[in-house]
Amino acid sequence: MTATPDFAAKPTLTGERVILRPYLDADLPGLRAAMADLDVLRLTGSVHSDAEAREPVSPEQEKARLDWFRTRNQTDGRLDLAVVDKASGACVGEAVLNEWDPGNESCNFRVLIGPAGQDRGLGTEATRLVVGYGFERLGLHRIALEVYAFNPRARRVYEKAGFRVEGVLRESLRYGDQWIDATVMSILAPEWPSGR
Repeated sequence: MTATPDFAAKPTLTGERVILRPYLDADLPGLRAAMADLDVLRLTGSVHSDAEAREPVSPEQEKARLDWFRTRNQTDGRLDLAVVDKASGACVGEAVLNEWDPGNESCNFRVLIGPAGQDRGLGTEATRLVVGYGFERLGLHRIALEVYAFNPRARRVYEKAGFRVEGVLRESLRYGDQWIDATVMSILAPEWPSGR
């Protein structure tokens, strides 16, 4: 068994289009904008209807959300990084390794890119940077995720990074009047070189 990964160290990972780094207070407007986007809320399963997505966020909810982001740099059980668009210097989302399972040396992965960073390959590059860091620096064996059936763009991003389909969680999300399947995907450390 390998040593526990050092999630307390928050690296800066630099690609051609993005920089992944610890959060700054200046990132909060970009994160707020990303998390207020209807498509982001729907595709991540954060809401269960368009009406719920349009509900205004109370000042208390907004404060709790921003306070939560401000604590991400001090966490030692997961890795949360801001996704910064190199072209604009703005934070456009987040990339996360969480749900550390020490017995199986595995983590969950998620990435969120708001409208300001979409359709330019930022999510693909952020995914590759985090997966590479997870295998090469943290010593993970397996990185897994779930992607909803109505999010084919995200599924293509994960496939480009080397994730493979493991199965389907049937009707795992109710959105409006529909039940949406989630596809479980993973990548293993020995498979990583093919994802570069």
